[in-house]
Amino acid sequence: MKREMTINNTEGLHAVLASKLVQLASNMDADVRLEYADQTVDAKSVLSLISLAIPSGENVNVIAEGPDAGEALGEIEKLLE
Repeated sequence: MKREMTINNTEGLHAVLASKLVQLASNMDADVRLEYADQTVDAKSVLSLISLAIPSGENVNVIAEGPDAGEALGEIEKLLE
């Protein structure tokens, strides 16, 4: 499953938000990845997420595969938007 989402946090995808995203993704029975600017990273890795340096207002694709994929996408969308 793949869904486009917008980073609405005024500071973009910063360390605290990335940490929350990792916690959420790690608690799901799904492989979760983020696509941004021709890069795809594991959403369960804080360093990978921070390395994307996504500013506020940018769109990302979130890809989830596994039994909890739908739930993971829904929860991540709430967190990011």
